[in-house]
Amino acid sequence: MRLSLLTALFPALFAAAPMLADPLTVAPVTIAEMKPVFGTVEARDTIPARARIGGTLTELLISEGDRVEAGDRLAVVRDDKIAFQISAYDARLQALASQLTEAGAELARGESLTERGVASAQRLDQLRTAVEVIRGQIAATEAERAIAVQQQAEGEVLAPGPGLVLSVPVTAGAVIMPGETVAVVGGGGFFLRLSVPERHAPALAEGAQIRIVAAGRESEGRLAKVYPQIAGGRVQADVEVADLPDAFVGARVAVLLPVGERQALLVPAAAVITRAGVDFVTMADGTQRAVVTAPAPGEDGMAEILTGLAAGERIEVP
Repeated sequence: MRLSLLTALFPALFAAAPMLADPLTVAPVTIAEMKPVFGTVEARDTIPARARIGGTLTELLISEGDRVEAGDRLAVVRDDKIAFQISAYDARLQALASQLTEAGAELARGESLTERGVASAQRLDQLRTAVEVIRGQIAATEAERAIAVQQQAEGEVLAPGPGLVLSVPVTAGAVIMPGETVAVVGGGGFFLRLSVPERHAPALAEGAQIRIVAAGRESEGRLAKVYPQIAGGRVQADVEVADLPDAFVGARVAVLLPVGERQALLVPAAAVITRAGVDFVTMADGTQRAVVTAPAPGEDGMAEILTGLAAGERIEVP
């Protein structure tokens, strides 16, 4: 009854008193050992768009940073000799057409003369052969002309696939050779390429979750591939990240990479009281003890006790 009376008279005093849970026994917990490294943004597929014929680059329709789709026209290479060849084939076809007309007329007269017995069958066969020869020459010339037309059409440099134009090593008006790179297109998605010291290679496991800080926000990724070759004392690894910023290919991104495990003493962050820059925890017997803490990696709402507590000790938790 007295307690009820005091509560009624001084409600603020009793409301301010914190409710303490049962004492917490501090026990070691296994946590991942994280190593801060930098990864670079890389395109999954880096494909060069090459010129298929040699000539002068008359049009350059893209620049670095442009986004393209498969089949988009990137540049035009022109070889004037091909146009001259097509004109020569056209002239030859016109001459052959005239020859075919004349040979057809000769064949018609030969057939008429043969029917009247004036010309021999041998002469008629010669006339028919002459017509077939000219027709064969016309077909061959048309095929050669089609090849020249196709070569002229191959002067258009097309995008090999959808993606981002990473580099354009040529300029309009330059003379280029067949197979020379006009642009480099990065596509197929983007990922992070890591270069990790070889001493951490045994700890890298495909499928491990990776913490990433990109564009001012923290996200998670997955260790997709660990390359078996070590070069210069470092091993390469790829990390897949959803919505990875791809405005700058080659940009460096901070990554926390799990390279092992260790034992740590974790307590709820609410159990740590800071006074005058010193952290304290309240022991189960009501005394306070100074401790040194650090943020618990990957454990929200928890603090790691570096020194000041031992496993098995009990603390009060609000």
